[in-house]
Amino acid sequence: MHIQPSSLAWRDAYKLMVGSILPRPIALVSSIDNNGITNIAPFSFFTAISAEPMLVCFSPMRRGADGSKKDTLLNIESTKEFVINIVSEDIVEQMNITATEFPSEVDEFEESGFTKEPSVHIAPPRVKESLVQLECTLYQVLHFGDTPGAGSLVIGKVENIHISDELYYDGKIDTRKLNPVGRMAGSMYTRSISDLFELQRK
Repeated sequence: MHIQPSSLAWRDAYKLMVGSILPRPIALVSSIDNNGITNIAPFSFFTAISAEPMLVCFSPMRRGADGSKKDTLLNIESTKEFVINIVSEDIVEQMNITATEFPSEVDEFEESGFTKEPSVHIAPPRVKESLVQLECTLYQVLHFGDTPGAGSLVIGKVENIHISDELYYDGKIDTRKLNPVGRMAGSMYTRSISDLFELQRK
């Protein structure tokens, strides 16, 4: 089967993309607007870029209804700061609450029951319940269209890393104790450590 994305409606192209690029790690992004209202939202278009400088990125898509920017993107463009909170299985239900399209004046910390933890270098709070948190300043943002289905690439420079003591050993993070979850297609998720196997590089 051969399918040209240009022949599809954007929602149909999206289904093929998220059904093939998986599992995807989840960035639970906390940000703050100029009025001090905090926001949390999950994004599964998320990955690392480089270690020197330490750069990470995530991609918020435009709203499907009208192509408008989501609150997270507006906040980051305005304040140039955000936190990426890594999602473990024990907070996945609360994370799911933050995926709701709340009005911009609603604080998702209050709706989800997450606890605000002050950051060290930036204004947006961290999610206390997350076992790994990355304080980021905006390095660059690229926009790819302004219609429904379009998206942006937000690149953040990691200024500070918070790791739960129980995870940290020998300069590394214990994946099993982190127990991260991954996003699949639709409403499906996966337990990242449920069937681990080791493969040594040749």
